Amino acid sequence: MSPAEEEKSLPLPERWPRASKFVLSACAAAVAELVTFPLDLTKTRLQVQGEAAVHRNGAAAGQAIPYRGMLRTAAGIMQEEGLLKLWQGATPAVYRHIVYSGVRMVAYEHLRDSVLGRAEDESFPLWKAVVGGMSAGAIGQFFASPTDLVKVQMQMEGKRKLEGKPLRFRGVHHAFVKILSEGGIRGLWAGCVPNVQRAALVNMGDLTTYDSVKHFLLLNTPLVDNSMTHSVASGCSGLVAAVLGTPADVVKTRIMNQPRDKQGRGLLYKSSMDCLIQTVQGEGFMSLYKGFIPTWMRMAPWSLVFWLTYEQIRRICGVTSF
Repeated sequence: MSPAEEEKSLPLPERWPRASKFVLSACAAAVAELVTFPLDLTKTRLQVQGEAAVHRNGAAAGQAIPYRGMLRTAAGIMQEEGLLKLWQGATPAVYRHIVYSGVRMVAYEHLRDSVLGRAEDESFPLWKAVVGGMSAGAIGQFFASPTDLVKVQMQMEGKRKLEGKPLRFRGVHHAFVKILSEGGIRGLWAGCVPNVQRAALVNMGDLTTYDSVKHFLLLNTPLVDNSMTHSVASGCSGLVAAVLGTPADVVKTRIMNQPRDKQGRGLLYKSSMDCLIQTVQGEGFMSLYKGFIPTWMRMAPWSLVFWLTYEQIRRICGVTSF
């Protein structure tokens, strides 16, 4: 049999390993996103409540909207906008995770196995895992930033309708076209810097923690590579990711949601650092953790669903465990 014939006879995961891993991680991420999306919407609404910069610019005059916690915010969305509005913005969110999760997972494995390299005992040193996780998250989020921008802005459409403001978008395609026409190519990457910063921190918590905890358990405990080990590792990764990523997530959400001029420049914040300073000065340090509970409550089940689904899909398709 010739080399070309041998290559054709190989299973798809072996012929196109990176493409296969991209598709598998995208499928797992889509499942996890749809299951936990209502918590993401609740978190986004919480992060823009009581925004000091909005009040200083007079945009909130006459709008005495009381601050509501996670449960009251979710209940308010259902009562005022309808149950299905808990999934408003889910389509661009799924698009985002297809790009984001696919790129970050492939990038991390490439960095771990080919660039940074494992130790002789097949362990992956923590400092290398941190570098790999942050780099992979930043790369994945850069490519997915336009879809994240559309997701955040569409999540706020229900609130605009309740405030008597005209809706900005008719759908995902219209949102992309409108943002592109108003701000150009650069407008699609509005909020990209805090977005990438957040993704680097989140993946230092998610990828780094999952990989490190999983392989620590496999090397130092009687646990084997099964769903129990995956569940413990994913639980740890969700908590660490929420703690590290929430402040950057608040900044990212506010920058992406702010009104813009005809040149696509933000009217409330000049940069992510300016948003950080205004938020802390106007609302206090703990305002950076607005939406932490729904963020953590979403990241924990998101990590659990994603990692369990991803590991099982890899096993079913004949791809080695992560």
